[in-house]
Amino acid sequence: MSVPVIQLEDFRKTYTSGEVQVHAVRGVNLTIQPGEFVAIMGASGSGKSTMMNTLGCLDRPTSGWFLLDGVNVGELNRDELADLRNRKIGFVFQGFNLLSRTTAVENVELPMLYTRPAPPAKEQRARAMKALEMVGLGARFDHTPSQLSGGQQQRVAIARGLVNEPKLLLADEPTGNLDSRTSIEIMGIFQQLNDQGMTVVMVTHELDIARYCRRVVVMRDGLVRSDEHVQDRSLATEELAKLDAEQKAVQLH
Repeated sequence: MSVPVIQLEDFRKTYTSGEVQVHAVRGVNLTIQPGEFVAIMGASGSGKSTMMNTLGCLDRPTSGWFLLDGVNVGELNRDELADLRNRKIGFVFQGFNLLSRTTAVENVELPMLYTRPAPPAKEQRARAMKALEMVGLGARFDHTPSQLSGGQQQRVAIARGLVNEPKLLLADEPTGNLDSRTSIEIMGIFQQLNDQGMTVVMVTHELDIARYCRRVVVMRDGLVRSDEHVQDRSLATEELAKLDAEQKAVQLH
């Protein structure tokens, strides 16, 4: 049996604000197997952001267990945690977080600069180009962010998240800054990556976007309130075909 990519057992996170204790997460059990595509949903204050920070090894549980690909995160020191994060996790953010004065391929190379030992420059360039080709931007490798659309910038960000061949791709509101059509295109890329075996966990507040995933976890008041597999999953290829047909119909009239 395969080792879960994510395993949370009685995960709790408590913050202290003055004399007040804030129980952000109150005892969550969650297992995500290799190859799953999971959306985590919840209103502000539900605990989903705390959950995301923990899954990304940016924070630690106050109590309970968090195993990432079989490694107990709570037992690692800061340097070991940073190394695990860089090797095992790729990040995609709502705001893209690209360096404005560097090209697409240079942005994608960045995570490899923090790998120890860092790959040779030639290998870095080859891996970055391969990642850009995976998201359909191989021909734009020498463009800076200002020369790319919002959707293209997010594709660069996805390529950057893939370049270290992580076990887990974490996406935090990846369509939040995009229009509807571009959002569907980006979800199509996530679906393709997932079909190829990539484990994807995405935080979103949009139910329409969550329906592109295979499983939806809903949090409220620091607890998982529902955890369901999506029965009628939206496929980005079909949605884009519908949009194209509707647009052609409008043009004919």
